[in-house]
Formats: sequence, structure tokens, C-alpha cells
Amino acid sequence: MSAHSARRPKLGELAATAICGNDISSSCLYVSALAILYAGQYAWVALLMVAGVLYLFRKIYGEVVGALPLNGGAYNALLNTTSKSMASLAATLTLLSYMATAVISASEAIHYVHSVLHAVPVVPVTVALLAVFMGLTILGIGESSKVAIVIFLTHLSALTLLAVVALLYLFMHGMDTFVGNWQMPVQGSVKHALFFGFSAAMLGISGFESSANFVEEQAPGVFPKTLRNMWVVVSIFNPLMAILALAVLPMAEVATHKEALLSFMGHEVGGPWLSTLISVDAALVLSGAVLTSYVGVSGLLERMTLDRILPQFLLAKNSKGSPWRIIIMFFLLNVSILLITGGELGPLAGVYTISFLSVMALFAIGNILLKIRRARLPRPERASPLAILVAIVAVTAAIIGNVLINPKYLGVFLEYFLPALAVVVVMLNRTTILAGILYLIRYLFEPVQQFVKRLNSRILQLIEEINAQEFVFFTKNDDIATLNKVMLYIQKNEHTRKIRFVTVLEEGEKVPEQLKQDIEVLDREYPEIDIEFVELQGKFGPKLIRKLSKEWKIPVNFMFIGSPGDHFPYRIEELGGVRLII
Repeated sequence: MSAHSARRPKLGELAATAICGNDISSSCLYVSALAILYAGQYAWVALLMVAGVLYLFRKIYGEVVGALPLNGGAYNALLNTTSKSMASLAATLTLLSYMATAVISASEAIHYVHSVLHAVPVVPVTVALLAVFMGLTILGIGESSKVAIVIFLTHLSALTLLAVVALLYLFMHGMDTFVGNWQMPVQGSVKHALFFGFSAAMLGISGFESSANFVEEQAPGVFPKTLRNMWVVVSIFNPLMAILALAVLPMAEVATHKEALLSFMGHEVGGPWLSTLISVDAALVLSGAVLTSYVGVSGLLERMTLDRILPQFLLAKNSKGSPWRIIIMFFLLNVSILLITGGELGPLAGVYTISFLSVMALFAIGNILLKIRRARLPRPERASPLAILVAIVAVTAAIIGNVLINPKYLGVFLEYFLPALAVVVVMLNRTTILAGILYLIRYLFEPVQQFVKRLNSRILQLIEEINAQEFVFFTKNDDIATLNKVMLYIQKNEHTRKIRFVTVLEEGEKVPEQLKQDIEVLDREYPEIDIEFVELQGKFGPKLIRKLSKEWKIPVNFMFIGSPGDHFPYRIEELGGVRLII
């Protein structure tokens, strides 16, 4: 954890819930219409099924983030349980999801404003909205959270008002419309309707993964409360709005007004004032979803940059502790996508749907790997294997259902995903690529030997700088098999030529001779890596880790330990970002 994040005040329950809740709670603006289009009168059942799946993910996220409370979400879960390559896949999907969320939410917000004020130009004002939230995020998460709270509470109030007015309307006009909708024939079969309705309705949980990406900014104990609060909002309002829409509007009108169903429903039950209020609320909460994207992506990309998957210059922070270069880069990416698509949201919907559902599935897989490979790691709660399996099957079914509903979405998703993945792959294999480029240059340009010689020297220097990063593994009576696993992990996942095995001895303790002999064996076995054995007197803990990091100029996230047991005196987050590799 950086010094900036240590000094910043942590977010409380309301602020943290508001930041991620604006994204997930905005789903009721469109998911009710989607569910009705595909599930008909059974839309509310499909939405309750989604709430059930989300309940399973509460435990899944609670276990993983409780055990590894670091920013990064699915990326962090997989980084600490499997390879960097697999973790980077999850990170790429998460980044695409945030980009699609930001652009879609900003554009939809301005479309709602445009429906009230027709003179507002959509694309330029969308860029301006993205710029406003870029500025808010650069000012710091504390300032951002104040805006998020106002938007979140306003949205919940507007939804509650709409529900109350709709219930009064039903009390006065009866349930004839609902009965008529219920008696309409179902296309295909009930199972068919529920499957596609459930698949479409799974869009209603987008944003649930966001809280895990800024968990380090949350006060202790807040994260599980954000999961609970998001689940409650989705479980109540999404099915309720679908039932009220079916009770107030003929099903044919739902299809006609699917882009702004709640606004139209407000007009039917309350008149123009309620329709305008819902439109303004929609613009606000969709703007809040833009803020969620900025906050979530800041935590994710900062974590990736610390792990050297992205260029280190992105780590620069301002006085508020905000990674301003990451935030500006995200803004520029969003604007480029908006201009490339011309504001057409259809292509981005495919990226949005498949990306975030894939992230949810990968997070559940990360939970399984955590159970298998980090079984001794303490955690506040545990998800049952059956619940994880059901969650993975449900999300996979939703991905398949969405691809069947819109087959073109898969192609559009790959158009965005493959280039983004290629950038990450290049960063992960940059030393190999640089070495390959060096060989090619030598082969093709030997006649210009002096030019090649100068270029050769620079590239070798660059490779040397990359490999010069030292790593540390804290060991305490580990056997040679365990130490060899450490070397294999370092050799496979990191670029380095030196590792220090450090053992911390308290008063009266001595280093076992076998440990010294084992490290000598490893030193001979891995001649390409300089292995140094260091004995220190003291007590292992956060204070010693910070001291060694400062003295040796080795970042804490390049220090490793084995998975601690239940009697380990510190929580993993207290160690400041030390990674687990065994």
C-alpha cells in the first residue's frame, strides 16, 4: 500500500456503497424492459433468479476479498492464486467492462437530458461529462464519494416515489392490465422465456464487481456491507419495477418504450412531472455509474502498474493521492471509443455484456483456486463449493444466452478484446520481445555495424534495468521443495536476476544448517539467478517489511511470503501489499 493511500481517510459504508451502488442501481432503468422483452410476464421471476445468483456472489466475493483485501478484484484474486498471465486476462476483461460502462452510461445520461432539453448536443456533452468525472476523480476519492452519495440517495428516493405513485395508480384503476399481460401466450415455452429473460436480466448486476477494485480505500468491515447493500437494492427494485410495469402498461407498449421505460411509466401513473423527474434521475445515476468506472479502474490499473504489467510512469500521484495519469489515460480511451462508434451504443453493449459476465466467472474461479492453493489463508467467511459451481454455471449460461440473443456481440467483443489483450501480452513478455528484436536487428543490419552496436547497447541496458529488480522471499524453516517452488514461480512470472531469501530470527533462535545447505543447492541449480541468503535479528511484521523495503529500495509488492496460517498475528492487508506465492 502506498503512503498516499495510508494517509487518506477511508470510505465509510454509505460512501463506498454509493460509489459502486450507482452503477448497479442504475440497471433498473433498462433491465426491467429487457427482462419483459424476453421473458414476458415472467420477467419478475427472471429478475428474482438474478438476485439469487447475486446472493451466491456475495459469499464468493466476501471470501476472496476478505482473504486478499487488495485492489484489483478478479485480477488480484488470480494473481495470488495462479499465474500473472491468467490474472492479466481478468484485468483486460475488467478494463473493457469499465470502458464500456463509462461510455454507455455517459451517453445514455446525456440522451435522457436530450429527451428533456432537445437543444443539447449528445456527443460533445458526453465528452464534457466524461471530463467532469475525470476531474472529480483526480481531486480524490473523498470528494468523489460526496457526489456519489447525493446521486445514490436521490436515485433511491426517485425509485421509491415512482413505486408509491404506481401503487396508488393501481389502487385506483385496478389490476386489469396485469391480468391481461399474465394471460398472454408465451413465445416458445416458459423455460425458453426464463432462460433468455435471465440472460438479459444478468445485465442488472453489472457494477457488483466494482467494490472489490477499490477495497483498499474502504474502512475495515465496509466491503461486505457494500455487497449486502447492492444485493438488497437489486433484489427489491429490479423485480418490483418489472411487476409494476406489467401491472400498468400493456406488454406491447413496453417494447415501444424500452429505451426509457421507467420515464414512460412515470408519465402514465403520475403525469409529465413524474416522467421528467425520472428522466433527470436517470441522467444523474447514469452519471454516477461513470464515476464508478473511474474509481474502479484507478484501483485496478494502479495495482497492475505496481506489478509491472503497465508502464511505471502511470504511478505518478497528486497531493490527493490520485493516480492522475491513469485517470487521464482512461478518459482519453473513453473519448476515442465514443468518437469511433459515433455514439452508437449497440457495438459497446456486446463488449459490456460479455466482459463483465466473464469477470464474474473468473472471480468465482479465483475463489476455487484460493480454496485449493491458499487453504491456510485466514478469511472472514467461506462460500460453499456447491454455491460457487452454481454461480459459475449461471454466469456461463448468461454469457451463452446473450451471445444467442445477439450473435454479432461476440464479434464486436473480440474486436475490442484482442487488441487490449495484445498490449498486456506484450508487456508481460517485453524482455523476450526485446531480445527477439535485438536478434532481428543484428541479422538484418549487420552492414551498419556501428549503428547496430549503439542500439544493441541500449536494448541490453533496458533488459538489464528490467531484470535488475530484486525480489525478497521471507522463509522460516521451509524445506527445499517449498523453496524450489518459489524459484520456479519467480523464473516463470517475474523478470529478475536476483532474489534474497530472508529469515528473521528472534532472540535465542539460530538458522538451521539444513536451510543454509538447501539454499546453496538452489544457488547451484539456478545459475542465471543470483541467490543471497540474509539472516536478520528482530521480529517479522509490517514494521520490519517497511524498514527493509526502504533500506534495500525494493517495493513491498516485490516481497513474497508463503500462505500464513490461522495463528499468523497479522492480517494480509497489514503487510502493505506483500504477495503470496506458495
